[in-house]
Amino acid sequence: MNRIMEFIEDLGRTPVIPLLGFPGLRMTGRTILEGVTSARAQFLAVEQNALAFQPDALIHIMDLTVEAGSLGAVIRFPENDPPSVLEHTLKLPEQLDLVHPADPQKDGRMNVFIETVRLMKKNFDVPVGAYVIGPYTLAGEMMKVENTLRATIKDPDYLHRVLSRMTEAIIPYARALVHAGADILTILEPTASMLSPSQFRDFSGRYVKDIFHSSESAMTVLHICGDTTRILPEMAATGADGLSVDWAVKLDQAAEDLPGSVIIGNIDPVRVILNGSPETVSERTMELRVAMKDHPNFILSTGCDLPPDTPSKNILAFMEAGRANI
Repeated sequence: MNRIMEFIEDLGRTPVIPLLGFPGLRMTGRTILEGVTSARAQFLAVEQNALAFQPDALIHIMDLTVEAGSLGAVIRFPENDPPSVLEHTLKLPEQLDLVHPADPQKDGRMNVFIETVRLMKKNFDVPVGAYVIGPYTLAGEMMKVENTLRATIKDPDYLHRVLSRMTEAIIPYARALVHAGADILTILEPTASMLSPSQFRDFSGRYVKDIFHSSESAMTVLHICGDTTRILPEMAATGADGLSVDWAVKLDQAAEDLPGSVIIGNIDPVRVILNGSPETVSERTMELRVAMKDHPNFILSTGCDLPPDTPSKNILAFMEAGRANI
Protein backbone atom coordinates (compact mmCIF):
# COMPACT_ATOMS: atom_id res chain seq x y z
CA MET A 1 0.00 0.00 0.00
CA ASN A 2 1.03 3.58 -0.58
CA ARG A 3 2.86 4.61 2.60
CA ILE A 4 1.53 8.17 2.58
CA MET A 5 -2.02 6.83 2.26
CA GLU A 6 -1.34 4.84 5.41
CA PHE A 7 -0.24 8.07 7.12
CA ILE A 8 -3.44 9.84 5.97
CA GLU A 9 -5.63 6.98 7.19
CA ASP A 10 -3.89 6.90 10.55
CA LEU A 11 -4.34 10.66 10.93
CA GLY A 12 -8.04 10.35 10.13
CA ARG A 13 -8.32 13.55 8.11
CA THR A 14 -6.67 15.44 5.28
CA PRO A 15 -3.15 16.40 6.42
CA VAL A 16 -2.21 20.08 6.21
CA ILE A 17 1.48 20.49 5.38
CA PRO A 18 2.53 23.85 3.89
CA LEU A 19 6.07 24.02 2.52
CA LEU A 20 7.51 26.11 5.31
CA GLY A 21 11.11 26.94 6.06
CA PHE A 22 12.04 30.53 5.35
CA PRO A 23 9.17 32.10 7.39
CA GLY A 24 10.59 30.42 10.48
CA LEU A 25 13.94 32.10 9.90
CA ARG A 26 12.25 35.48 9.72
CA MET A 27 10.33 34.84 12.94
CA THR A 28 13.50 33.85 14.80
CA GLY A 29 15.40 36.87 13.49
CA ARG A 30 17.94 34.81 11.56
CA THR A 31 19.14 35.33 8.01
CA ILE A 32 18.85 32.81 5.20
CA LEU A 33 22.63 32.58 5.24
CA GLU A 34 22.55 31.51 8.89
CA GLY A 35 19.80 28.99 8.16
CA VAL A 36 21.63 27.19 5.34
CA THR A 37 25.01 27.11 7.10
CA SER A 38 24.04 26.33 10.72
CA ALA A 39 22.05 23.30 11.83
CA ARG A 40 21.16 25.03 15.09
CA ALA A 41 19.78 28.13 13.35
CA GLN A 42 17.85 25.99 10.88
CA PHE A 43 16.41 23.77 13.61
CA LEU A 44 15.25 26.79 15.62
CA ALA A 45 13.48 28.11 12.51
CA VAL A 46 11.71 24.77 11.99
CA GLU A 47 10.84 24.69 15.68
CA GLN A 48 9.30 28.15 15.36
CA ASN A 49 7.22 26.97 12.41
CA ALA A 50 6.06 24.03 14.50
CA LEU A 51 5.05 26.21 17.43
CA ALA A 52 3.37 28.90 15.33
CA PHE A 53 1.51 26.79 12.78
CA GLN A 54 1.41 23.15 14.00
CA PRO A 55 1.55 21.47 10.56
CA ASP A 56 1.05 17.73 10.28
CA ALA A 57 4.65 17.21 9.13
CA LEU A 58 7.79 19.34 9.23
CA ILE A 59 10.46 19.72 6.55
CA HIS A 60 13.81 21.46 6.74
CA ILE A 61 14.69 24.52 4.64
CA MET A 62 14.70 24.05 0.87
CA ASP A 63 18.16 24.59 -0.68
CA LEU A 64 18.90 23.47 -4.24
CA THR A 65 22.66 24.06 -4.01
CA VAL A 66 23.68 21.62 -1.28
CA GLU A 67 24.65 18.73 -3.55
CA ALA A 68 26.19 20.94 -6.25
CA GLY A 69 28.40 22.63 -3.66
CA SER A 70 29.59 19.27 -2.37
CA LEU A 71 30.59 18.34 -5.94
CA GLY A 72 32.70 21.45 -6.46
CA ALA A 73 30.30 24.04 -7.88
CA VAL A 74 30.99 27.56 -6.63
CA ILE A 75 28.01 28.77 -4.59
CA ARG A 76 26.92 32.35 -4.03
CA PHE A 77 25.63 33.00 -0.49
CA PRO A 78 23.58 36.22 -0.18
CA GLU A 79 22.61 37.14 3.36
CA ASN A 80 18.86 37.07 2.81
CA ASP A 81 18.24 35.28 -0.48
CA PRO A 82 18.55 31.56 -1.21
CA PRO A 83 21.99 30.38 -2.33
CA SER A 84 22.63 29.97 -6.04
CA VAL A 85 25.32 28.47 -8.25
CA LEU A 86 27.87 31.12 -9.22
CA GLU A 87 30.17 28.95 -11.32
CA HIS A 88 29.16 25.75 -13.13
CA THR A 89 32.22 23.55 -12.89
CA LEU A 90 31.27 20.80 -15.36
CA LYS A 91 32.22 22.58 -18.58
CA LEU A 92 33.96 19.84 -20.59
CA PRO A 93 33.11 16.13 -20.91
CA GLU A 94 36.49 15.06 -19.58
CA GLN A 95 35.78 16.92 -16.32
CA LEU A 96 33.06 14.40 -15.48
CA ASP A 97 35.74 11.90 -14.44
CA LEU A 98 36.76 14.33 -11.71
CA VAL A 99 33.27 14.37 -10.16
CA HIS A 100 32.99 11.81 -7.37
CA PRO A 101 30.22 11.25 -4.81
CA ALA A 102 30.77 13.36 -1.73
CA ASP A 103 30.93 12.09 1.83
CA PRO A 104 27.67 13.38 3.36
CA GLN A 105 29.27 13.69 6.79
CA LYS A 106 32.30 15.67 5.66
CA ASP A 107 31.88 17.42 2.32
CA GLY A 108 30.14 20.74 1.74
CA ARG A 109 27.08 21.58 3.79
CA MET A 110 25.33 18.19 3.71
CA ASN A 111 26.12 17.67 7.39
CA VAL A 112 24.20 20.88 8.24
CA PHE A 113 20.98 19.37 6.90
CA ILE A 114 21.69 15.89 8.27
CA GLU A 115 22.15 17.35 11.75
CA THR A 116 18.99 19.46 11.33
CA VAL A 117 17.00 16.31 10.53
CA ARG A 118 18.53 14.56 13.55
CA LEU A 119 17.45 17.43 15.81
CA MET A 120 13.98 17.48 14.24
CA LYS A 121 13.48 13.75 14.75
CA LYS A 122 14.57 14.03 18.37
CA ASN A 123 12.26 16.93 19.20
CA PHE A 124 9.07 16.56 17.11
CA ASP A 125 6.29 13.99 17.21
CA VAL A 126 5.04 14.60 13.65
CA PRO A 127 6.72 13.08 10.57
CA VAL A 128 10.01 14.71 9.60
CA GLY A 129 10.76 15.46 5.96
CA ALA A 130 14.02 16.05 4.10
CA TYR A 131 14.87 17.30 0.61
CA VAL A 132 17.39 16.15 -1.96
CA ILE A 133 17.84 17.64 -5.42
CA GLY A 134 16.74 15.68 -8.48
CA PRO A 135 19.37 14.26 -10.86
CA TYR A 136 18.33 16.29 -13.89
CA THR A 137 18.23 19.51 -11.87
CA LEU A 138 21.63 18.73 -10.34
CA ALA A 139 23.03 18.17 -13.83
CA GLY A 140 21.79 21.66 -14.72
CA GLU A 141 23.46 23.12 -11.63
CA MET A 142 26.75 21.52 -12.62
CA MET A 143 26.77 22.18 -16.39
CA LYS A 144 24.19 25.02 -16.83
CA VAL A 145 20.55 24.38 -17.57
CA GLU A 146 20.74 25.39 -21.21
CA ASN A 147 23.56 22.89 -21.78
CA THR A 148 21.55 20.15 -20.11
CA LEU A 149 18.54 20.90 -22.29
CA ARG A 150 20.69 20.97 -25.41
CA ALA A 151 22.27 17.64 -24.51
CA THR A 152 18.88 15.90 -24.31
CA ILE A 153 18.78 16.20 -28.12
CA LYS A 154 22.36 16.63 -29.31
CA ASP A 155 24.35 14.44 -26.91
CA PRO A 156 22.03 12.11 -24.96
CA ASP A 157 24.74 9.51 -24.32
CA TYR A 158 26.92 12.04 -22.54
CA LEU A 159 23.93 13.40 -20.62
CA HIS A 160 23.11 9.89 -19.40
CA ARG A 161 26.69 9.57 -18.15
CA VAL A 162 26.26 12.85 -16.27
CA LEU A 163 22.90 11.79 -14.85
CA SER A 164 24.31 8.48 -13.66
CA ARG A 165 27.10 10.32 -11.87
CA MET A 166 24.61 12.80 -10.35
CA THR A 167 22.46 9.93 -9.11
CA GLU A 168 25.50 8.27 -7.56
CA ALA A 169 26.18 11.57 -5.75
CA ILE A 170 22.61 12.02 -4.47
CA ILE A 171 22.01 8.50 -3.13
CA PRO A 172 24.50 8.59 -0.21
CA TYR A 173 23.06 11.93 0.93
CA ALA A 174 19.49 10.63 0.68
CA ARG A 175 20.43 7.57 2.72
CA ALA A 176 22.17 9.72 5.35
CA LEU A 177 19.08 11.92 5.75
CA VAL A 178 16.83 8.89 6.19
CA HIS A 179 19.31 7.34 8.62
CA ALA A 180 19.28 10.60 10.60
CA GLY A 181 15.52 10.28 11.02
CA ALA A 182 13.74 11.56 7.90
CA ASP A 183 10.36 9.87 7.59
CA ILE A 184 9.69 11.55 4.24
CA LEU A 185 12.23 11.92 1.43
CA THR A 186 11.30 14.55 -1.15
CA ILE A 187 13.16 14.88 -4.44
CA LEU A 188 13.15 18.42 -5.86
CA GLU A 189 13.33 18.24 -9.66
CA PRO A 190 12.20 21.68 -10.96
CA THR A 191 14.28 21.73 -14.15
CA ALA A 192 12.50 18.59 -15.34
CA SER A 193 9.31 20.64 -15.82
CA MET A 194 10.87 21.73 -19.14
CA LEU A 195 10.90 18.17 -20.49
CA SER A 196 8.35 16.32 -22.60
CA PRO A 197 6.83 13.15 -21.09
CA SER A 198 9.20 10.87 -23.01
CA GLN A 199 12.19 13.07 -22.17
CA PHE A 200 11.17 13.10 -18.50
CA ARG A 201 10.98 9.31 -18.46
CA ASP A 202 14.41 8.96 -20.09
CA PHE A 203 16.36 11.79 -18.45
CA SER A 204 14.75 12.13 -15.02
CA GLY A 205 12.24 9.47 -14.04
CA ARG A 206 14.51 6.43 -14.36
CA TYR A 207 17.12 8.07 -12.12
CA VAL A 208 14.57 9.40 -9.62
CA LYS A 209 13.31 5.84 -9.27
CA ASP A 210 16.82 4.67 -8.37
CA ILE A 211 17.09 7.28 -5.61
CA PHE A 212 13.74 6.30 -4.14
CA HIS A 213 14.70 2.62 -4.22
CA SER A 214 17.84 3.45 -2.26
CA SER A 215 15.78 4.76 0.67
CA GLU A 216 12.85 2.36 0.81
CA SER A 217 12.12 2.86 4.51
CA ALA A 218 10.94 6.44 3.95
CA MET A 219 7.74 7.81 2.47
CA THR A 220 8.70 9.29 -0.90
CA VAL A 221 7.58 12.50 -2.62
CA LEU A 222 8.48 13.99 -5.99
CA HIS A 223 8.11 17.79 -6.10
CA ILE A 224 8.23 19.72 -9.36
CA CYS A 225 7.16 23.36 -9.67
CA GLY A 226 5.38 24.77 -12.72
CA ASP A 227 2.62 23.23 -14.81
CA THR A 228 3.47 19.53 -14.71
CA THR A 229 0.11 18.29 -16.01
CA ARG A 230 1.58 16.66 -19.10
CA ILE A 231 4.23 14.71 -17.17
CA LEU A 232 2.13 13.64 -14.16
CA PRO A 233 1.78 10.02 -15.35
CA GLU A 234 5.56 9.78 -15.74
CA MET A 235 6.04 11.36 -12.31
CA ALA A 236 3.77 8.68 -10.85
CA ALA A 237 5.73 5.99 -12.70
CA THR A 238 8.79 6.81 -10.56
CA GLY A 239 7.05 5.00 -7.72
CA ALA A 240 6.81 8.11 -5.53
CA ASP A 241 4.17 7.76 -2.82
CA GLY A 242 3.25 11.42 -3.27
CA LEU A 243 3.38 13.96 -6.10
CA SER A 244 3.79 17.56 -4.94
CA VAL A 245 2.56 19.96 -7.61
CA ASP A 246 2.24 23.68 -8.21
CA TRP A 247 -0.84 25.88 -8.44
CA ALA A 248 -1.21 25.51 -12.25
CA VAL A 249 -2.16 21.80 -11.96
CA LYS A 250 -5.87 20.93 -11.69
CA LEU A 251 -5.65 18.95 -8.51
CA ASP A 252 -8.97 17.10 -8.55
CA GLN A 253 -8.31 15.82 -12.06
CA ALA A 254 -4.82 14.69 -11.06
CA ALA A 255 -6.18 12.82 -8.03
CA GLU A 256 -8.82 11.13 -10.18
CA ASP A 257 -6.38 10.17 -12.93
CA LEU A 258 -3.72 8.86 -10.52
CA PRO A 259 -5.58 7.10 -7.69
CA GLY A 260 -2.46 5.19 -6.67
CA SER A 261 -0.56 8.40 -5.90
CA VAL A 262 -1.16 10.94 -3.15
CA ILE A 263 -1.54 14.39 -4.73
CA ILE A 264 -0.02 17.20 -2.67
CA GLY A 265 -0.71 20.90 -3.14
CA ASN A 266 -1.38 23.41 -4.39
CA ILE A 267 -2.35 26.88 -3.11
CA ASP A 268 -0.37 29.59 -4.94
CA PRO A 269 2.45 30.53 -2.53
CA VAL A 270 3.00 33.99 -4.02
CA ARG A 271 -0.24 35.43 -5.40
CA VAL A 272 -2.39 33.99 -2.64
CA ILE A 273 -0.38 33.36 0.52
CA LEU A 274 2.35 35.99 0.16
CA ASN A 275 0.34 38.78 -1.45
CA GLY A 276 -3.26 37.96 -0.55
CA SER A 277 -5.28 38.84 2.53
CA PRO A 278 -6.13 36.28 5.21
CA GLU A 279 -9.68 36.28 3.84
CA THR A 280 -8.43 35.47 0.34
CA VAL A 281 -6.21 32.70 1.69
CA SER A 282 -9.17 31.17 3.54
CA GLU A 283 -11.43 31.39 0.50
CA ARG A 284 -8.94 29.78 -1.89
CA THR A 285 -8.09 27.06 0.62
CA MET A 286 -11.74 26.20 1.22
CA GLU A 287 -12.40 26.15 -2.51
CA LEU A 288 -9.61 23.61 -2.99
CA ARG A 289 -10.81 21.50 -0.09
CA VAL A 290 -14.33 21.38 -1.51
CA ALA A 291 -12.96 20.37 -4.91
CA MET A 292 -10.92 17.60 -3.27
CA LYS A 293 -13.46 16.37 -0.70
CA ASP A 294 -14.14 13.11 -2.55
CA HIS A 295 -10.45 12.31 -3.06
CA PRO A 296 -8.80 10.59 -0.08
CA ASN A 297 -5.41 10.62 -1.90
CA PHE A 298 -4.83 14.28 -1.04
CA ILE A 299 -2.61 16.37 1.22
CA LEU A 300 -3.32 20.08 1.46
CA SER A 301 -0.16 22.09 0.87
CA THR A 302 1.28 25.05 -0.95
CA GLY A 303 2.31 24.83 -4.60
CA CYS A 304 5.94 25.52 -3.70
CA ASP A 305 8.10 26.79 -0.84
CA LEU A 306 6.73 29.87 0.93
CA PRO A 307 8.79 33.05 0.46
CA PRO A 308 10.64 34.46 3.50
CA ASP A 309 8.34 37.48 3.86
CA THR A 310 5.09 35.51 3.87
CA PRO A 311 2.84 37.05 6.57
CA SER A 312 2.29 34.77 9.54
CA LYS A 313 -1.40 35.74 9.60
CA ASN A 314 -1.79 34.32 6.09
CA ILE A 315 -0.11 31.05 7.01
CA LEU A 316 -2.40 30.81 10.04
CA ALA A 317 -5.41 31.46 7.79
CA PHE A 318 -4.26 28.61 5.56
CA MET A 319 -3.89 26.25 8.51
CA GLU A 320 -7.25 27.19 10.01
CA ALA A 321 -9.10 26.80 6.72
CA GLY A 322 -7.31 23.53 6.12
CA ARG A 323 -8.75 22.07 9.31
CA ALA A 324 -12.17 23.74 9.34
CA ASN A 325 -15.32 21.68 8.83
CA ILE A 326 -16.69 21.57 5.27
